[in-house]
Amino acid sequence: MVTRHTYRRWIAVLLAGITLAWSLVATAAPPEMPEFALENPAPGVYVHYGQQAEMSRANLGDIANLGFVVGARCVAVIDTGGTFAVGHALREAIRRVTAVPICYVINTHGHPDHVFGNPAFAEDRPEFIGHARLTDALQRRGPNYLNALKRDLGDAAEQSGLVLPTHAVVENEELDLGGTILNLRAWKTAHTDSDLTVFDQASRTLWLGDLLFVGHVPVVDGNLRGFLAALEEVKTLRANLVIPGHGRARAWPEAMAAEERYLRRLLDDVRAAIKAKRTLAETLASVDKGREQWLLFDQFHKRNVTAAYAELEWDE
Repeated sequence: MVTRHTYRRWIAVLLAGITLAWSLVATAAPPEMPEFALENPAPGVYVHYGQQAEMSRANLGDIANLGFVVGARCVAVIDTGGTFAVGHALREAIRRVTAVPICYVINTHGHPDHVFGNPAFAEDRPEFIGHARLTDALQRRGPNYLNALKRDLGDAAEQSGLVLPTHAVVENEELDLGGTILNLRAWKTAHTDSDLTVFDQASRTLWLGDLLFVGHVPVVDGNLRGFLAALEEVKTLRANLVIPGHGRARAWPEAMAAEERYLRRLLDDVRAAIKAKRTLAETLASVDKGREQWLLFDQFHKRNVTAAYAELEWDE
């Protein structure tokens, strides 16, 4: 009999093999990023803002916000991008800023645009840190994510791969970078089932990952009601600077207002459709508001409606 433990060991071995195979495919340097702009909005805090787009060969998977925090002892990287090429560009940017070692790579969740640059940091031998459920999420979805990346980006995806967390955050933890303390918090299921936020005490910079979308339509890949519950708490956090997973937050907590309105309307509209006994197809056709406000609405809105319908249909 194959136990759950044995099955998960098999999956872990499979993923390790996939990652190794991908790392050996290309011996040449990774594709050059056309531009890798870096901003320094607070002492020791560096941010790269990704494009508001779907992953493609043209952008090399550079579609999520990434960055790092520099302490006296070491550097903590926060998300690494959608390909090895993006992660490599981020690592090169860090080396232009500081020579202190990279001791932590923190993933805010398990979506490809935030984690596939992890292998670019392997030679630094950092602690790879994620939510307590991130390993399971990557083991379940990782092979499909890798196949889709190779299909869509071809050789631009070479050397990209999965690196599973070496340290899991269950609730709250602190990282000391040397005079700089980061607070890590693991959230209940919201945008995904493995959302992790990072707060830099010194600059009061809050890295929210995809708990916050600005411009880009929010994406529900976890639990809609959990997402809204998390936002209720997140918006009470005091921060001088907030880094969303996508887009730019100009003011806080006002930057969260549009996302919250979208998600509450999605909840209300899908509930109303279910109460009216509409089918999923009918609901998809009727719940179609906000197209003019959000980027990538056509790519993600119907997925959100489908996810909300599946979550709420047994409530009525």
